[in-house]
Amino acid sequence: MAPKVLISDKLSEAAVQIFRDRGIEVDFRPELGKDKEALAAVIGDYDGLAIRSATKVTPTILAAADKLKVIGRAGIGTDNIDKDAASQKGVIVMNTPFGNMITTAEHAIAMMFAVARQIPEASASTHAGKWEKSKFMGVELTGKTLGVIGAGNIGGIVCDRARGLKMKVIAYDPFLSEEKAQKMQVEKVTLDTLLERADFITLHVPLTDQTRNILSRENLEKTKKGVRIVNCARGGLVDEEALAELLQSGHVAGAAFDVFSVEPATENPLFNLPNVVVTPHLGAATTEAQENVALQVAEQMSSYLLTGAVENALNMPSVTAEEAKVMGPWIKLADHLGSFIGQMTDEPVKAINILYDGAASEMNLEALNCALIAGIMKSVNPDVNMVSAPVIARERGVKISTTNQAKSGAFEGYIKVTVVTPERERSIAGTVFSDGKPRFIQIKGINIDAEVGKHMVYTTNKDVPGIIGTLGTTLGANGVNIANFTLGRKESQGEAIALLYIDDPLPEAASNALRKTGMFQQIRPLSFDVA
Repeated sequence: MAPKVLISDKLSEAAVQIFRDRGIEVDFRPELGKDKEALAAVIGDYDGLAIRSATKVTPTILAAADKLKVIGRAGIGTDNIDKDAASQKGVIVMNTPFGNMITTAEHAIAMMFAVARQIPEASASTHAGKWEKSKFMGVELTGKTLGVIGAGNIGGIVCDRARGLKMKVIAYDPFLSEEKAQKMQVEKVTLDTLLERADFITLHVPLTDQTRNILSRENLEKTKKGVRIVNCARGGLVDEEALAELLQSGHVAGAAFDVFSVEPATENPLFNLPNVVVTPHLGAATTEAQENVALQVAEQMSSYLLTGAVENALNMPSVTAEEAKVMGPWIKLADHLGSFIGQMTDEPVKAINILYDGAASEMNLEALNCALIAGIMKSVNPDVNMVSAPVIARERGVKISTTNQAKSGAFEGYIKVTVVTPERERSIAGTVFSDGKPRFIQIKGINIDAEVGKHMVYTTNKDVPGIIGTLGTTLGANGVNIANFTLGRKESQGEAIALLYIDDPLPEAASNALRKTGMFQQIRPLSFDVA
Protein backbone atom coordinates (compact mmCIF):
# COMPACT_ATOMS: atom_id res chain seq x y z
CA MET A 1 0.00 0.00 0.00
CA ALA A 2 1.34 3.45 -0.95
CA PRO A 3 2.27 5.82 1.90
CA LYS A 4 -0.28 8.51 2.61
CA VAL A 5 0.59 12.16 3.36
CA LEU A 6 -1.60 14.95 4.68
CA ILE A 7 -0.76 18.58 3.83
CA SER A 8 -2.48 20.73 6.45
CA ASP A 9 -1.04 24.13 5.46
CA LYS A 10 -0.75 26.01 2.20
CA LEU A 11 1.90 24.41 -0.02
CA SER A 12 2.44 24.97 -3.72
CA GLU A 13 0.83 22.69 -6.27
CA ALA A 14 4.32 21.76 -7.46
CA ALA A 15 5.07 20.31 -4.02
CA VAL A 16 1.81 18.36 -4.04
CA GLN A 17 2.75 16.99 -7.45
CA ILE A 18 6.13 15.78 -6.18
CA PHE A 19 4.37 13.47 -3.74
CA ARG A 20 2.07 12.17 -6.47
CA ASP A 21 4.90 11.67 -8.95
CA ARG A 22 6.77 9.59 -6.37
CA GLY A 23 3.75 7.32 -5.92
CA ILE A 24 2.58 8.75 -2.60
CA GLU A 25 -1.10 9.31 -1.92
CA VAL A 26 -1.60 12.91 -0.79
CA ASP A 27 -4.53 14.88 0.63
CA PHE A 28 -4.27 18.67 0.39
CA ARG A 29 -6.43 20.09 3.19
CA PRO A 30 -4.96 23.44 4.35
CA GLU A 31 -8.10 24.26 6.32
CA LEU A 32 -7.05 21.67 8.94
CA GLY A 33 -4.05 23.75 10.01
CA LYS A 34 -6.27 26.02 12.10
CA ASP A 35 -8.69 23.34 13.31
CA LYS A 36 -6.97 21.18 15.95
CA GLU A 37 -9.99 18.98 16.61
CA ALA A 38 -10.55 18.23 12.94
CA LEU A 39 -6.84 17.49 12.46
CA ALA A 40 -6.80 15.14 15.44
CA ALA A 41 -9.83 13.33 14.02
CA VAL A 42 -8.11 12.43 10.73
CA ILE A 43 -4.38 12.32 11.50
CA GLY A 44 -4.53 8.62 12.38
CA ASP A 45 -4.94 7.77 8.69
CA TYR A 46 -1.62 9.25 7.54
CA ASP A 47 2.04 8.23 7.38
CA GLY A 48 3.31 11.77 6.84
CA LEU A 49 2.26 15.31 7.77
CA ALA A 50 3.54 18.30 5.77
CA ILE A 51 3.08 21.71 7.42
CA ARG A 52 4.16 25.33 7.52
CA SER A 53 3.63 27.47 10.63
CA ALA A 54 -0.16 27.47 11.03
CA THR A 55 -0.46 23.82 12.08
CA LYS A 56 0.38 23.19 15.73
CA VAL A 57 1.52 19.62 16.27
CA THR A 58 0.69 19.09 19.95
CA PRO A 59 0.89 15.97 22.14
CA THR A 60 -2.86 15.60 21.60
CA ILE A 61 -2.42 15.52 17.83
CA LEU A 62 0.46 13.07 18.14
CA ALA A 63 -1.50 10.82 20.50
CA ALA A 64 -4.03 10.32 17.71
CA ALA A 65 -1.34 9.80 15.03
CA ASP A 66 -1.06 6.03 15.21
CA LYS A 67 0.43 5.62 11.71
CA LEU A 68 2.48 8.81 11.53
CA LYS A 69 6.14 8.32 10.68
CA VAL A 70 7.36 11.78 9.67
CA ILE A 71 6.47 15.45 10.06
CA GLY A 72 7.96 17.78 7.46
CA ARG A 73 8.13 21.51 8.21
CA ALA A 74 8.45 23.69 5.10
CA GLY A 75 10.74 26.23 6.76
CA ILE A 76 13.37 26.42 9.50
CA GLY A 77 11.52 27.04 12.75
CA THR A 78 9.82 24.08 14.42
CA ASP A 79 8.43 25.79 17.51
CA ASN A 80 4.96 24.71 16.37
CA ILE A 81 5.92 21.04 16.73
CA ASP A 82 6.28 19.32 20.11
CA LYS A 83 9.52 17.55 19.24
CA ASP A 84 9.78 15.71 22.56
CA ALA A 85 6.33 14.24 22.09
CA ALA A 86 7.16 13.37 18.48
CA SER A 87 10.34 11.58 19.57
CA GLN A 88 8.49 9.59 22.21
CA LYS A 89 5.94 8.62 19.54
CA GLY A 90 8.72 7.57 17.19
CA VAL A 91 7.90 10.29 14.65
CA ILE A 92 10.75 11.94 12.73
CA VAL A 93 10.67 15.74 12.53
CA MET A 94 12.30 17.28 9.46
CA ASN A 95 12.75 20.92 8.50
CA THR A 96 14.15 22.75 5.47
CA PRO A 97 16.97 24.91 6.84
CA PHE A 98 18.40 26.27 3.60
CA GLY A 99 15.36 27.23 1.51
CA ASN A 100 14.87 30.82 2.68
CA MET A 101 18.40 32.01 3.43
CA ILE A 102 18.69 34.45 0.52
CA THR A 103 15.22 35.87 1.07
CA THR A 104 15.86 36.60 4.76
CA ALA A 105 19.28 38.10 4.06
CA GLU A 106 17.83 40.35 1.37
CA HIS A 107 15.13 41.55 3.76
CA ALA A 108 17.82 42.53 6.27
CA ILE A 109 19.64 44.54 3.60
CA ALA A 110 16.35 46.16 2.54
CA MET A 111 15.60 47.10 6.14
CA MET A 112 19.07 48.60 6.48
CA PHE A 113 18.48 50.82 3.43
CA ALA A 114 15.02 51.75 4.71
CA VAL A 115 16.27 52.94 8.09
CA ALA A 116 19.35 54.65 6.61
CA ARG A 117 17.20 56.78 4.28
CA GLN A 118 14.01 56.93 6.42
CA ILE A 119 12.07 55.59 3.44
CA PRO A 120 8.82 54.52 5.19
CA GLU A 121 8.38 57.88 6.96
CA ALA A 122 9.29 59.83 3.84
CA SER A 123 6.83 57.75 1.82
CA ALA A 124 4.01 58.35 4.31
CA SER A 125 4.76 62.07 4.39
CA THR A 126 4.77 62.33 0.60
CA HIS A 127 1.54 60.34 0.31
CA ALA A 128 0.03 62.92 2.67
CA GLY A 129 1.04 65.71 0.28
CA LYS A 130 3.51 67.35 2.69
CA TRP A 131 6.70 67.34 0.55
CA GLU A 132 9.00 67.56 3.62
CA LYS A 133 12.24 67.18 1.68
CA SER A 134 14.49 68.78 4.29
CA LYS A 135 13.07 66.65 7.12
CA PHE A 136 14.44 63.34 5.91
CA MET A 137 18.23 63.58 5.87
CA GLY A 138 19.69 60.09 5.49
CA VAL A 139 23.12 58.50 5.57
CA GLU A 140 25.04 56.49 2.97
CA LEU A 141 25.91 52.84 3.51
CA THR A 142 29.12 53.14 1.49
CA GLY A 143 32.12 53.28 3.79
CA LYS A 144 30.11 52.56 6.94
CA THR A 145 30.99 49.71 9.31
CA LEU A 146 28.43 46.91 9.51
CA GLY A 147 28.58 44.74 12.62
CA VAL A 148 27.12 41.27 11.93
CA ILE A 149 26.19 39.22 15.00
CA GLY A 150 26.09 35.65 13.71
CA ALA A 151 27.98 34.86 10.50
CA GLY A 152 26.32 31.56 9.62
CA ASN A 153 24.23 30.83 6.55
CA ILE A 154 22.06 33.96 6.52
CA GLY A 155 24.61 36.20 8.22
CA GLY A 156 27.23 35.09 5.70
CA ILE A 157 25.01 36.17 2.79
CA VAL A 158 24.44 39.54 4.49
CA CYS A 159 28.22 39.94 4.83
CA ASP A 160 28.65 39.23 1.12
CA ARG A 161 25.92 41.69 0.09
CA ALA A 162 27.28 44.37 2.43
CA ARG A 163 30.77 44.06 0.99
CA GLY A 164 29.20 44.56 -2.44
CA LEU A 165 27.82 47.83 -1.09
CA LYS A 166 31.37 48.84 -0.14
CA MET A 167 30.74 48.56 3.57
CA LYS A 168 33.41 47.57 6.08
CA VAL A 169 32.15 44.31 7.62
CA ILE A 170 33.06 43.10 11.09
CA ALA A 171 31.53 39.93 12.57
CA TYR A 172 31.03 38.39 15.98
CA ASP A 173 30.37 34.64 15.97
CA PRO A 174 31.80 32.12 18.49
CA PHE A 175 32.06 29.49 15.73
CA LEU A 176 33.70 31.68 13.10
CA SER A 177 37.35 30.78 12.65
CA GLU A 178 40.02 33.22 11.51
CA GLU A 179 40.48 31.20 8.32
CA LYS A 180 36.79 31.30 7.49
CA ALA A 181 36.61 35.02 8.29
CA GLN A 182 39.47 35.67 5.86
CA LYS A 183 37.70 33.73 3.11
CA MET A 184 34.55 35.77 3.76
CA GLN A 185 36.67 38.94 3.71
CA VAL A 186 35.30 40.07 7.05
CA GLU A 187 37.07 40.99 10.27
CA LYS A 188 36.34 38.69 13.21
CA VAL A 189 35.94 40.69 16.44
CA THR A 190 34.67 40.36 19.98
CA LEU A 191 31.15 41.48 20.80
CA ASP A 192 32.42 44.51 22.74
CA THR A 193 34.57 45.59 19.78
CA LEU A 194 31.62 45.22 17.42
CA LEU A 195 29.41 47.34 19.67
CA GLU A 196 32.08 50.02 19.90
CA ARG A 197 32.84 50.26 16.17
CA ALA A 198 29.68 49.47 14.19
CA ASP A 199 27.62 52.15 12.44
CA PHE A 200 24.98 49.51 11.68
CA ILE A 201 24.36 46.29 13.62
CA THR A 202 22.41 43.37 12.18
CA LEU A 203 21.56 40.18 14.06
CA HIS A 204 21.53 36.70 12.50
CA VAL A 205 21.53 34.22 15.39
CA PRO A 206 18.85 31.90 16.76
CA LEU A 207 17.24 32.55 20.14
CA THR A 208 19.06 30.43 22.73
CA ASP A 209 20.06 30.84 26.36
CA GLN A 210 23.37 32.24 25.11
CA THR A 211 21.88 34.74 22.64
CA ARG A 212 18.75 35.81 24.50
CA ASN A 213 18.96 39.56 25.15
CA ILE A 214 22.40 39.67 23.53
CA LEU A 215 21.73 43.36 22.91
CA SER A 216 20.82 44.03 26.53
CA ARG A 217 20.53 47.51 27.99
CA GLU A 218 24.16 47.26 29.08
CA ASN A 219 25.33 46.25 25.60
CA LEU A 220 23.13 48.80 23.84
CA GLU A 221 24.70 51.52 25.96
CA LYS A 222 28.14 50.37 24.73
CA THR A 223 27.22 51.05 21.11
CA LYS A 224 28.54 53.93 19.05
CA LYS A 225 26.36 57.04 19.21
CA GLY A 226 24.22 57.21 16.07
CA VAL A 227 24.17 53.45 15.49
CA ARG A 228 21.30 51.87 13.58
CA ILE A 229 20.13 48.37 14.55
CA VAL A 230 18.47 45.75 12.33
CA ASN A 231 16.84 42.55 13.61
CA CYS A 232 15.42 40.11 11.09
CA ALA A 233 16.43 37.02 13.09
CA ARG A 234 14.42 36.30 16.23
CA GLY A 235 12.47 38.27 18.79
CA GLY A 236 14.05 38.31 22.23
CA LEU A 237 17.59 39.06 21.03
CA VAL A 238 17.23 42.77 21.87
CA ASP A 239 15.94 44.54 24.98
CA GLU A 240 13.15 46.40 23.19
CA GLU A 241 12.31 48.67 26.16
CA ALA A 242 15.93 49.78 26.48
CA LEU A 243 16.25 50.27 22.72
CA ALA A 244 13.14 52.46 22.69
CA GLU A 245 14.63 54.68 25.41
CA LEU A 246 17.94 54.97 23.57
CA LEU A 247 16.12 55.84 20.35
CA GLN A 248 14.23 58.59 22.16
CA SER A 249 17.42 59.92 23.75
CA GLY A 250 19.14 60.03 20.35
CA HIS A 251 21.93 57.60 21.23
CA VAL A 252 20.54 55.13 18.68
CA ALA A 253 19.71 56.85 15.39
CA GLY A 254 17.31 54.24 14.04
CA ALA A 255 16.10 50.65 14.13
CA ALA A 256 14.52 48.21 11.70
CA PHE A 257 12.75 45.17 13.16
CA ASP A 258 11.01 42.27 11.43
CA VAL A 259 10.71 40.15 14.58
CA PHE A 260 9.55 40.89 18.10
CA SER A 261 9.68 39.36 21.57
CA VAL A 262 5.91 38.75 21.42
CA GLU A 263 4.28 37.79 18.13
CA PRO A 264 1.86 38.56 16.62
CA ALA A 265 3.01 42.02 17.73
CA THR A 266 -0.04 44.23 18.12
CA GLU A 267 1.83 46.59 20.45
CA ASN A 268 5.51 47.09 21.18
CA PRO A 269 7.77 49.77 22.72
CA LEU A 270 9.29 50.35 19.26
CA PHE A 271 6.00 51.12 17.56
CA ASN A 272 5.28 54.72 16.52
CA LEU A 273 8.80 55.95 17.25
CA PRO A 274 10.51 58.15 14.64
CA ASN A 275 12.94 56.39 12.30
CA VAL A 276 11.88 52.91 13.38
CA VAL A 277 10.95 50.58 10.51
CA VAL A 278 8.81 47.57 11.43
CA THR A 279 7.46 44.68 9.36
CA PRO A 280 5.33 41.66 10.39
CA HIS A 281 7.95 38.87 10.27
CA LEU A 282 8.38 38.99 6.49
CA GLY A 283 11.94 37.64 6.34
CA ALA A 284 10.97 34.47 4.48
CA ALA A 285 7.94 35.94 2.72
CA THR A 286 8.87 35.79 -0.95
CA THR A 287 7.39 33.65 -3.68
CA GLU A 288 10.74 32.03 -4.35
CA ALA A 289 11.45 31.12 -0.72
CA GLN A 290 8.00 29.68 -0.11
CA GLU A 291 8.32 27.58 -3.26
CA ASN A 292 11.83 26.39 -2.37
CA VAL A 293 10.95 25.15 1.11
CA ALA A 294 7.75 23.50 -0.13
CA LEU A 295 9.58 21.56 -2.83
CA GLN A 296 12.37 20.64 -0.43
CA VAL A 297 10.04 19.24 2.24
CA ALA A 298 8.13 17.20 -0.36
CA GLU A 299 11.37 15.65 -1.65
CA GLN A 300 12.67 14.87 1.85
CA MET A 301 9.45 13.30 3.07
CA SER A 302 9.04 11.25 -0.10
CA SER A 303 12.58 9.90 0.14
CA TYR A 304 12.12 8.86 3.75
CA LEU A 305 8.73 7.21 3.24
CA LEU A 306 9.88 5.31 0.16
CA THR A 307 13.52 4.51 0.87
CA GLY A 308 14.17 5.26 4.54
CA ALA A 309 16.69 7.99 3.68
CA VAL A 310 16.78 10.67 6.38
CA GLU A 311 17.66 14.29 5.55
CA ASN A 312 17.52 17.33 7.83
CA ALA A 313 15.94 15.37 10.66
CA LEU A 314 15.95 17.13 14.02
CA ASN A 315 15.36 14.12 16.23
CA MET A 316 16.84 11.08 14.50
CA PRO A 317 20.35 9.95 13.59
CA SER A 318 21.21 8.91 10.06
CA VAL A 319 21.63 5.20 10.70
CA THR A 320 20.06 2.01 9.41
CA ALA A 321 17.48 0.07 11.41
CA GLU A 322 20.08 -2.61 12.22
CA GLU A 323 22.63 -0.07 13.42
CA ALA A 324 20.08 1.81 15.53
CA LYS A 325 19.54 -1.19 17.81
CA VAL A 326 23.18 -1.16 18.87
CA MET A 327 24.09 2.49 18.35
CA GLY A 328 21.13 4.22 19.98
CA PRO A 329 22.77 4.62 23.44
CA TRP A 330 26.12 5.55 21.86
CA ILE A 331 24.49 8.21 19.70
CA LYS A 332 22.88 9.61 22.85
CA LEU A 333 26.28 9.53 24.57
CA ALA A 334 27.89 11.40 21.66
CA ASP A 335 25.17 14.04 21.86
CA HIS A 336 25.70 14.43 25.63
CA LEU A 337 29.49 14.75 25.24
CA GLY A 338 29.05 17.39 22.54
CA SER A 339 26.42 19.22 24.56
CA PHE A 340 28.71 19.34 27.59
CA ILE A 341 31.56 20.80 25.54
CA GLY A 342 29.25 23.21 23.73
CA GLN A 343 27.76 24.57 26.94
CA MET A 344 31.22 24.98 28.43
CA THR A 345 32.80 26.72 25.42
CA ASP A 346 32.36 30.44 24.85
CA GLU A 347 35.29 30.99 22.46
CA PRO A 348 35.40 30.27 18.71
CA VAL A 349 35.96 26.58 18.03
CA LYS A 350 38.97 25.88 15.79
CA ALA A 351 39.02 22.09 15.88
CA ILE A 352 37.08 19.10 17.19
CA ASN A 353 39.17 15.96 17.76
CA ILE A 354 37.25 12.73 18.43
CA LEU A 355 38.75 9.47 19.71
CA TYR A 356 36.78 6.22 19.43
CA ASP A 357 38.07 3.33 21.55
CA GLY A 358 37.19 -0.35 21.50
CA ALA A 359 33.57 -1.18 20.67
CA ALA A 360 32.82 2.42 19.77
CA SER A 361 35.48 2.36 17.04
CA GLU A 362 33.62 -0.42 15.20
CA MET A 363 30.35 1.50 14.84
CA ASN A 364 29.00 3.92 12.23
CA LEU A 365 31.44 6.70 13.07
CA GLU A 366 29.88 9.15 10.63
CA ALA A 367 26.62 9.02 12.55
CA LEU A 368 28.42 9.30 15.89
CA ASN A 369 30.44 12.26 14.56
CA CYS A 370 27.25 13.97 13.41
CA ALA A 371 25.59 13.47 16.78
CA LEU A 372 28.63 14.79 18.65
CA ILE A 373 29.16 17.83 16.42
CA ALA A 374 25.45 18.65 16.57
CA GLY A 375 25.61 18.43 20.36
CA ILE A 376 28.43 20.98 20.42
CA MET A 377 26.77 23.41 18.03
CA LYS A 378 23.26 23.22 19.44
CA SER A 379 24.39 25.41 22.33
CA VAL A 380 24.46 28.38 19.93
CA ASN A 381 22.06 27.15 17.26
CA PRO A 382 19.22 24.89 18.37
CA ASP A 383 18.12 24.39 14.75
CA VAL A 384 21.30 22.43 13.99
CA ASN A 385 20.71 18.74 13.35
CA MET A 386 22.84 15.68 12.65
CA VAL A 387 22.76 16.31 8.91
CA SER A 388 23.47 20.04 8.89
CA ALA A 389 25.96 20.23 11.80
CA PRO A 390 29.03 18.88 9.93
CA VAL A 391 28.24 21.12 6.94
CA ILE A 392 27.96 24.20 9.14
CA ALA A 393 31.15 23.24 10.99
CA ARG A 394 33.05 22.97 7.70
CA GLU A 395 31.61 26.27 6.45
CA ARG A 396 32.89 27.96 9.59
CA GLY A 397 36.35 26.50 9.20
CA VAL A 398 36.14 24.06 12.12
CA LYS A 399 38.56 21.18 11.56
CA ILE A 400 37.18 17.73 12.43
CA SER A 401 39.52 14.81 13.07
CA THR A 402 38.65 11.25 14.04
CA THR A 403 40.92 8.60 15.53
CA ASN A 404 40.12 4.90 16.08
CA GLN A 405 41.94 2.60 18.47
CA ALA A 406 41.57 -0.92 19.82
CA LYS A 407 40.30 -1.47 23.36
CA SER A 408 42.81 0.24 25.63
CA GLY A 409 41.46 0.15 29.17
CA ALA A 410 38.82 -0.97 31.63
CA PHE A 411 35.88 -0.14 29.37
CA GLU A 412 34.67 -2.16 26.38
CA GLY A 413 34.72 1.12 24.49
CA TYR A 414 34.52 4.85 25.01
CA ILE A 415 34.37 8.17 23.17
CA LYS A 416 36.63 11.11 23.98
CA VAL A 417 36.20 14.54 22.43
CA THR A 418 38.66 17.42 22.60
CA VAL A 419 37.69 20.89 21.43
CA VAL A 420 40.43 23.35 20.51
CA THR A 421 39.84 27.11 20.77
CA PRO A 422 42.31 30.01 20.53
CA GLU A 423 42.37 30.08 24.35
CA ARG A 424 42.46 26.44 25.47
CA GLU A 425 41.74 22.78 24.86
CA ARG A 426 38.79 21.17 26.64
CA SER A 427 38.14 17.42 26.74
CA ILE A 428 35.54 14.99 28.04
CA ALA A 429 35.10 11.24 27.69
CA GLY A 430 32.17 8.89 28.19
CA THR A 431 31.01 5.34 27.77
CA VAL A 432 27.82 3.28 27.75
CA PHE A 433 27.38 0.81 30.59
CA SER A 434 25.74 -2.59 30.18
CA ASP A 435 22.41 -1.10 31.27
CA GLY A 436 22.47 1.08 28.15
CA LYS A 437 22.93 4.31 30.10
CA PRO A 438 25.58 6.86 28.98
CA ARG A 439 28.10 7.96 31.63
CA PHE A 440 30.74 10.67 31.83
CA ILE A 441 34.05 9.02 32.77
CA GLN A 442 36.64 11.77 32.39
CA ILE A 443 36.68 15.60 32.31
CA LYS A 444 39.89 17.60 31.78
CA GLY A 445 41.88 14.39 32.23
CA ILE A 446 40.31 13.81 35.66
CA ASN A 447 38.59 10.44 36.05
CA ILE A 448 35.00 10.43 37.29
CA ASP A 449 31.89 8.26 37.07
CA ALA A 450 28.87 10.49 36.54
CA GLU A 451 25.33 9.66 35.52
CA VAL A 452 23.90 12.11 32.96
CA GLY A 453 20.95 14.11 34.28
CA LYS A 454 18.58 16.62 32.73
CA HIS A 455 19.84 19.38 35.04
CA MET A 456 23.46 19.40 36.21
CA VAL A 457 26.04 21.73 37.78
CA TYR A 458 29.76 21.60 36.99
CA THR A 459 32.29 23.24 39.31
CA THR A 460 36.08 23.51 39.43
CA ASN A 461 38.05 24.21 42.58
CA LYS A 462 41.27 23.55 44.43
CA ASP A 463 41.23 20.23 46.28
CA VAL A 464 40.77 21.51 49.84
CA PRO A 465 38.56 20.40 52.74
CA GLY A 466 35.02 21.72 52.88
CA ILE A 467 34.04 21.63 49.19
CA ILE A 468 31.41 18.90 49.60
CA GLY A 469 29.94 20.57 52.65
CA THR A 470 29.86 23.98 50.98
CA LEU A 471 28.12 22.63 47.90
CA GLY A 472 25.54 20.69 49.88
CA THR A 473 24.84 23.43 52.42
CA THR A 474 24.69 26.28 49.91
CA LEU A 475 22.50 24.46 47.43
CA GLY A 476 20.25 23.14 50.20
CA ALA A 477 19.80 26.65 51.58
CA ASN A 478 18.59 27.69 48.13
CA GLY A 479 16.11 24.86 47.74
CA VAL A 480 18.23 22.77 45.35
CA ASN A 481 17.93 19.01 45.74
CA ILE A 482 20.96 16.93 44.68
CA ALA A 483 20.10 13.65 42.94
CA ASN A 484 23.71 12.53 42.40
CA PHE A 485 27.14 13.89 43.24
CA THR A 486 30.50 13.03 41.66
CA LEU A 487 33.94 14.36 42.58
CA GLY A 488 37.32 13.99 40.90
CA ARG A 489 40.85 15.33 41.32
CA LYS A 490 44.25 15.04 39.72
CA GLU A 491 46.18 14.95 42.98
CA SER A 492 45.85 15.97 46.60
CA GLN A 493 45.65 19.74 46.97
CA GLY A 494 45.60 20.04 43.17
CA GLU A 495 42.88 20.77 40.66
CA ALA A 496 39.50 19.20 41.39
CA ILE A 497 36.06 19.07 39.80
CA ALA A 498 32.52 18.27 40.88
CA LEU A 499 29.55 17.25 38.74
CA LEU A 500 26.14 17.39 40.38
CA TYR A 501 22.88 15.97 39.06
CA ILE A 502 20.05 18.14 40.47
CA ASP A 503 16.27 17.88 40.26
CA ASP A 504 15.58 21.31 38.74
CA PRO A 505 17.50 24.05 36.90
CA LEU A 506 20.05 25.84 39.10
CA PRO A 507 18.52 29.12 40.38
CA GLU A 508 20.59 32.25 39.82
CA ALA A 509 20.50 32.90 43.56
CA ALA A 510 22.14 29.54 44.22
CA SER A 511 24.81 30.18 41.61
CA ASN A 512 25.56 33.59 43.13
CA ALA A 513 25.71 32.11 46.61
CA LEU A 514 28.30 29.56 45.49
CA ARG A 515 30.39 32.30 43.90
CA LYS A 516 30.31 34.35 47.08
CA THR A 517 31.98 31.52 49.00
CA GLY A 518 35.16 32.17 47.01
CA MET A 519 35.90 28.44 46.87
CA PHE A 520 35.13 27.82 43.20
CA GLN A 521 36.96 28.91 40.06
CA GLN A 522 34.03 27.96 37.85
CA ILE A 523 30.32 27.28 38.36
CA ARG A 524 28.42 26.25 35.26
CA PRO A 525 24.78 25.07 35.11
CA LEU A 526 24.23 22.47 32.37
CA SER A 527 21.19 20.85 30.79
CA PHE A 528 20.87 17.66 28.77
CA ASP A 529 18.15 16.02 26.71
CA VAL A 530 17.74 12.72 28.52
CA ALA A 531 14.32 11.79 27.10
